[in-house]
Amino acid sequence: MKKIILQVILLAAIVGLVWCLYSMFNTPLEFERLRKEREAKVVERLKDIRTAQRAFRNKYQKFTPNFDSLIAFVANDSLVVERAIGSADDSLAVAQGLVSVEKYMVAVKDTIQFVGEEVKADLNNLRYIPGSNIPSKFNRSGQWIEFAMDTASIKTESAVVVPVLEVFAQYPTFLGDLDEQQLINFRDYQIKTLNRADGLKVGSLTATTNEAGNWDGE
Repeated sequence: MKKIILQVILLAAIVGLVWCLYSMFNTPLEFERLRKEREAKVVERLKDIRTAQRAFRNKYQKFTPNFDSLIAFVANDSLVVERAIGSADDSLAVAQGLVSVEKYMVAVKDTIQFVGEEVKADLNNLRYIPGSNIPSKFNRSGQWIEFAMDTASIKTESAVVVPVLEVFAQYPTFLGDLDEQQLINFRDYQIKTLNRADGLKVGSLTATTNEAGNWDGE
């Protein structure tokens, strides 16, 4: 009887050890897999916001810091589009007055090509960070979290004032439900080792970056 009990205890210990080893190796791999999947969705959304903001700037010579106005612009506003009639390279046609430029209005939503299917289905999704509605210690309510978005103006060295934009999603807003220690390690590496922001973003409020993203490959 004692021998059977010892065998059961030994078997349980072996199973526990195997599980610990499995978790030790699997947890980082699973964290990386989910992190990359979610980052890809956030980057996709940031690109769509940037596309909408650039269209807004093209018409109003500034960015908007407000998602309500940005979404209303895409849904209801229009842009002036120019179309050349004739060729300016044709000197005879130019001399005869046959070359001109026609201007007409086109709905913004018909000119913008979004990459995210969620945004295509509902423009209001433009404001939300993908994955942010998963309950976690950083978001116990499980409500959608909006991107942090702001605008400013910067005077360049040539004394030209240019509008700038920053749209930001902090890592815990879309990775907060993943393994806590893995997230701590990842954030420390990004901030302390790579000297990067604690999240994904486009643009900057302190420098003219042409609304560049801070992710690899941008």
